[in-house]
Amino acid sequence: MPSPPKPQPCQDHDLGKFEILIRDGASRIGRLHTKHGPLNTPMILPVINPNIRTIEPREMWDEFGIQGIITNSYIMWKHDKLKQSVLSKGVHEILDFPGVIVTDSGTFQSYIYGDVEVGVSEIVKFQKDIGVDVGTMLDIFGRPDMSRKQLEYAVEETANRAIESLDVAGNNMLLNGPIQGGLHEDLRALSGSLMSSIEGEHRNFTIHPIGGIVPLMENQRYKELFQILLASKSELPHNRPIHFFGCGHPLLFPLSIALGVDIFDSAAYVLFARDDRLMTPNGTVKLKDIFEWPITSRALFGTSPEQVRNMDKNDRTILLSRHNLEITQSELSRCREAIRDGKIWQLAEQRSHSSPQLRTAFLWVLDQLADPDEGPVGESILDMISSTNPVRKGGESISHDLELRPHILHLQALLATRWKAPGSWWDGSTSDPKRLLIIKKTAPPWRITSLDSIINSLIELPNTIPLIMTPLGIIPFSFEDLSPWCHLDGSNEMWNIDYDDDEIIEFLLDLGLKDIPYITISPESTSELNLPKNQEIRNWLDRCAVVDKLALLCSINPNDGCKFTNHMSSRKSTTDRMVNVYSDGIHILSPRLSDGGISLTIEGAKILSSMYPQIPTFDSEVEYSDFQGIPKICIIDDAVPFVGIGRNVMQGYITGADDHIIPGMPCLVVNSKGDLIAHGLAVTTASEMQYLKKGVAVKVRDGALKNKE
Repeated sequence: MPSPPKPQPCQDHDLGKFEILIRDGASRIGRLHTKHGPLNTPMILPVINPNIRTIEPREMWDEFGIQGIITNSYIMWKHDKLKQSVLSKGVHEILDFPGVIVTDSGTFQSYIYGDVEVGVSEIVKFQKDIGVDVGTMLDIFGRPDMSRKQLEYAVEETANRAIESLDVAGNNMLLNGPIQGGLHEDLRALSGSLMSSIEGEHRNFTIHPIGGIVPLMENQRYKELFQILLASKSELPHNRPIHFFGCGHPLLFPLSIALGVDIFDSAAYVLFARDDRLMTPNGTVKLKDIFEWPITSRALFGTSPEQVRNMDKNDRTILLSRHNLEITQSELSRCREAIRDGKIWQLAEQRSHSSPQLRTAFLWVLDQLADPDEGPVGESILDMISSTNPVRKGGESISHDLELRPHILHLQALLATRWKAPGSWWDGSTSDPKRLLIIKKTAPPWRITSLDSIINSLIELPNTIPLIMTPLGIIPFSFEDLSPWCHLDGSNEMWNIDYDDDEIIEFLLDLGLKDIPYITISPESTSELNLPKNQEIRNWLDRCAVVDKLALLCSINPNDGCKFTNHMSSRKSTTDRMVNVYSDGIHILSPRLSDGGISLTIEGAKILSSMYPQIPTFDSEVEYSDFQGIPKICIIDDAVPFVGIGRNVMQGYITGADDHIIPGMPCLVVNSKGDLIAHGLAVTTASEMQYLKKGVAVKVRDGALKNKE
């Protein structure tokens, strides 16, 4: 197998910049730029003991796709012979590793042995002198069993050492700024605030490791582990990766990544191997207890557990270490694919059943999602929900925890706040709704299974709102093709749902329809339809669908949505779905057939831009309302010629963005005067656009300057 190409150093102006390529809620696929190539996250830094190398670092690069490793600078500093050698040759040559090298500072040794002999500036200077890519300052390890006073000292003293450490690191070595605080949410948030706001003379911290968590993992105290993570995240900026210091078991990857971790590190791959234990995505297996392999890998192929048990101890350790590292890499690949597919939360949910302690932690997270606490954890939870794309293509697998997946919570919240009852009816009347028609016990596509019954009901009483019972609650018929409501994967029996009166009233209360009489029916097809009225009603239902989706997904007031769809017509597919939507003969949008979302045209974007003339900034305070208008991003004038002809909007060229931007949903791009430049789909949130300086912020679908000279 040929070796991977030598990594290329980043450009000087990109050093230490982090870009987000794909995101799903708090999880993200990112890229950190360094002098020895990129770190593509989520990823793991295998721990390398400079004196004992079970797997050679070069082998990790060549065979395992490892882009970065972590070693201990204190160990190298303390041993005179090794110290002189690494100072002379550099850490990359000594370890024979072409990729990114990160070093710890000796803080963990202080946890193990009680103290270290090196000074704050001395250890940072040593890391810089040996050519480390990302060093670590000498922080104060905060054990969970420490008193609050001791932990307050750990937080304050770590922050006090930060400026000195950053100044010594200089401009060329990136530096970790660890977050401490023990089990106290407020101290973790305070540490995050202090460490992220400190500005060095040359640069700020590049990565924020969550420190002091190893004792929790050693005792499988996973609930506290994720509580610490969420509390720390509440004050950390979005342009810096989060490193779970000392966490490296594949079992913990999915939920950690779903909650926002970018980097892991661990020596578990070799420590477990020395103890004759095999890693699997669902836990750890003891070699002495098995007769066949419960999981396969290249390292184990062609062997049996009995053969491995009979190997020399050193050879067995190497073999099992290779297996454990391979499984670690494989699980991270699985997590990255899950982010791309919008299914990282489902993967975390599946893994949670592998361990009672992890399941307890996952259920605690679900409790927070259902009813966020006040304080740092609640802030992180709410940010995760609101930044999650609520609509995604593909099926949504049914499970007991389905309703509390972040994107579904976001979708249900948008439904409760942005959907409004129609202001007028198919016959031209404008009175309040007089009846609710709830379709039950039928599967999608509802436009085929239920349309006849809905039309008959509307002919009988035009002021009727058609609704549908789904396993996720009751929804307006106008969202009948919106995923995930219409794309649930499970037994056909799930569509036989029939809520009782109390449950129905609760759903109607969320929709603002509590006091309106309702009837429930199981639909029946009929050929006895009044054809002229049928077409009128179909046109009205189509327009309701467009107006309601614009309100739900783009924050467009339904009254404005009605103006936007004036004299609406549409072209439909052979499956009776709208393909193109026209207003006064102008093509304004196209419903997405893959997930039921909205794709604007440039003409539609122009109309919406004129309807909502706001020019967003990052420091403006906007009074909250359910309908703040189509989200906008304002770019610097120098970027206008490029974005205007269809180039993507890049981070660092943005002067303002509306807070209600939802990644994956439509947005408009304007210049400093508010003129429309382009429209597209947001990649990141407004907060991320404020902090990030590299990467794509908006995937532009069309530019407004294409046909201008």
